[in-house]
Amino acid sequence: MTEYLDTLVSLWPTWLLVTAIAISLLTLGKGAGVLVENAVAISLQWGVPSVVTGATIVSLGTTTPEAAISVLAAVQGEPGLALGNAVGSIICDTGLILGIACVISPLPFDRVIADRQGWVQFFCGILLVLACLPLMSLGDLFSTGGLLPQASGWVFLVALLFYMYWSVQLARNVKKDNSSDRDELEAGFPSQTKTLVSLAVAVTVVVLSSSFLISSATEVAERLEIPASIIAATVVAFGTSLPELVLAVTATLKGHGGLAVGNIIGADILNVLFVAGAAAAVTPGGLVADPHFFELQFPAMLVVLAVFRVGTLTARDGLLRRPFGYILLLTYLGVTIGSYLLS
Repeated sequence: MTEYLDTLVSLWPTWLLVTAIAISLLTLGKGAGVLVENAVAISLQWGVPSVVTGATIVSLGTTTPEAAISVLAAVQGEPGLALGNAVGSIICDTGLILGIACVISPLPFDRVIADRQGWVQFFCGILLVLACLPLMSLGDLFSTGGLLPQASGWVFLVALLFYMYWSVQLARNVKKDNSSDRDELEAGFPSQTKTLVSLAVAVTVVVLSSSFLISSATEVAERLEIPASIIAATVVAFGTSLPELVLAVTATLKGHGGLAVGNIIGADILNVLFVAGAAAAVTPGGLVADPHFFELQFPAMLVVLAVFRVGTLTARDGLLRRPFGYILLLTYLGVTIGSYLLS
């Protein structure tokens, strides 16, 4: 689908591309709004905390663009783009998107659940780096790079199944959020069948809108003669993270900050287990991690994840407040600018 869209938009005049970008943003926002409402409805109907819903059902939907692009890139012989998209999306999700959400409004979260999911998030980042290390030639790490083997990709996918199962079991042991939520549920949420159908439609709209937006924005960037490396590091990573961005902002404005926090945590986990895992699994030679991954991207990813982990551990009253949002944004800007300067 991505290849077809790229071919299609390449034939469009620039004015039509700009129009497509504007329309994609509008439909993306609408789809994310419906996604938030139905995800909250499901969490209430099933007695599942919103942070768990965000970390599983919603994250699986919003990381679909990353998975599709990374798998396609790997199949087409662009392993650097496939791996870079996964790593770049983690940096963007945690630093930029969650930072923006915190600045808009303090984000409430379930400390116990966020800590459990948060440690999985942090160790998934470490696991990705370890899996790419050339164990037999660590001395040449910064000259020859490493590799995420195909076998590791399958291991990641199996770990993904265990993560989803564990999250569901965790949710079953947690009571419904509070009585006011139950009152809201009784006041008029639709049936579970209608909610699930509406959720599926919303996820589809978000994915399709993101695909059109990425293809159109990439084509415009190429016509403006922006270097391909800049496109890969900014347009692709940011573009595939747009569902998380719109979802986080929409959820925050609607007063469902726990869903935004859960979605970012889940998206980071799925970027490793689902996105990188699927891309490596379909590539016999695995995903090549060039030296710059170990010099720039991997350290930046771990720094951003570490800052978020410290923030959730030290947050008072179960709230991620605006100052922490500014810290995340500054961290994101720092590692991004540093990466460009070092490269």
